[in-house]
Amino acid sequence: MLSGPSGVGKDAVLARMKRKALPLHYTVTATTRPQREGERDGVDYHFLSAERFQQMVERGEMLEWAKVYGHWYGVPREQVKEALGRGLDVIIKADIQGAATIKKACPQAILVFLTPHSMEELEERLRKRKTESTIDLGLRIKTAYQEMKRLPMFEYVVVNRQDEIDLAVAQIEAIVTAEKRRRKPRGVRYNEL
Repeated sequence: MLSGPSGVGKDAVLARMKRKALPLHYTVTATTRPQREGERDGVDYHFLSAERFQQMVERGEMLEWAKVYGHWYGVPREQVKEALGRGLDVIIKADIQGAATIKKACPQAILVFLTPHSMEELEERLRKRKTESTIDLGLRIKTAYQEMKRLPMFEYVVVNRQDEIDLAVAQIEAIVTAEKRRRKPRGVRYNEL
């Protein structure tokens, strides 16, 4: 599981990992938020109506879900089960509360916290992104400070420095490799979901 505060670069890191064609399954999060320019449905997110999202929750089709910044986000359970059933390692991008939810349901899940080099760098990234109003930007920054306090919940920390994305990707690859080499490997099986 890859998590971290808003603006830390989770999407950018995952995009770089995908370009490297690593043998991993990357979940596509479902959301009720509006689609941003350049995003593709089913690739970047599954863009759903609030009604459809709630139906999936009620049917137990979400591994985890939460309302974040006024919109619902969740990880569809079936894509995780299907990938694990094929023997693939699964990378889930989740916010901090989503990571906590999945860890509670699947204690053997491995949590990686992607952190900025500094909070000042994170604030600058969020400002340059220009995807939030001034009020939303302030809320995201305030939330990021709170999320940094949850770092002890994670097994690994990866610093994503500005313009050093390849280093962050290499560190995540090293974590996957190290976990596969454990004498007693941990892992989630599809029948446990």
